Amino acid sequence: MLDWFANANPVLQATLAGVFTWLMTTLGSALVFFFNDINRRVLDIMNGFAAGVMIAASFWSLLAPSIEASVDAGWGRMAFFPALVGFLVGGLFLRGIDYITPHLHMGKNRTDAEGPKTKLPATTLLFLAVTIHNIPEVYLLVSVSVPKN
Repeated sequence: MLDWFANANPVLQATLAGVFTWLMTTLGSALVFFFNDINRRVLDIMNGFAAGVMIAASFWSLLAPSIEASVDAGWGRMAFFPALVGFLVGGLFLRGIDYITPHLHMGKNRTDAEGPKTKLPATTLLFLAVTIHNIPEVYLLVSVSVPKN
């Protein structure tokens, strides 16, 4: 099974990986239908696990391959530099988007919207918050699924 997947078309691999992550997210989020209340400690553990998964995915799928490509390109001891610059520019980009885009976090009142003042409806502000959150994940999925020459 793993050999078949490893030798499959990269677009099919990306599609199957996306469907798998969608399914796992759906199953995980479906737990809300079984619990009315959740212990804060359990929620903190779940958030910590999710953060660890995202950090691992970022490193192993983006930063490590970037450093490896820089070594192959002859950067020598400075092979970390392109990955560092990309990481910092990406972080500054997200901070800038967060700063200039009005958005609303779940559970907050419309008066607590972040970013510039706006008259957009609360649903639009929440949509913008989710979109800002998903920018790195979409980039990660696209960068991993693009075939290497």
